[in-house]
Amino acid sequence: MFKGTPEIIAQRREEIVGACEQLYQTMSFKDITLKEIGNVTSFSRPTIYNYFHTKEEIFLALFEREYDRWNADLKDILNSNQNYTGQQLADLIAKSLEKRAQLLKLLAMNNYDMESNSREELLVSFKKAYGQSLQYFRKILEKNCSGITDAEVQQIMYVFFPFMFGIYPYAEVTAKQMAAMKDAEVDYKYQSIYEITYNCLVRLLVH
Repeated sequence: MFKGTPEIIAQRREEIVGACEQLYQTMSFKDITLKEIGNVTSFSRPTIYNYFHTKEEIFLALFEREYDRWNADLKDILNSNQNYTGQQLADLIAKSLEKRAQLLKLLAMNNYDMESNSREELLVSFKKAYGQSLQYFRKILEKNCSGITDAEVQQIMYVFFPFMFGIYPYAEVTAKQMAAMKDAEVDYKYQSIYEITYNCLVRLLVH
């Protein structure tokens, strides 16, 4: 790790992660290299190694940032003075994930690679952001779902959080995939991130 002030280290790490995010808008995980990332930053590839040892570590930092962004929305839902119904919660959480397509894309595409090819200290930092999402989600349920038991909260979370891995591939379908489905005569109704998430949560929260 580059030895500098915490502010300089954080600033340069953010620039590298931001470059990765920029590339990920138009390129696949497989095609993005440290050289490509270096071309978008003010650093050379050897300099990037001072902050991240692998491409996966950079993506893991981007992944962590996406969880932090989602956590901000979950925190707002939790801290609201209003008590929400199951349908209202489903709507609010679905809207919060609708803004986090990149989070869902990372979950669906590259989660295993990022975690297995990153140093433990970076993985711990990422897991803290992920753990914060679990905590906020749990507290939202406990606050708004009257009489809900701990076992019921666990059951909902163990359905919904694994479910999140599949949202992006069902919602973000390429023209090639749509054409293949049509040619294969697969009768499938495409839905948005919001619709898929909302429909799942309504079934979990509304009784």
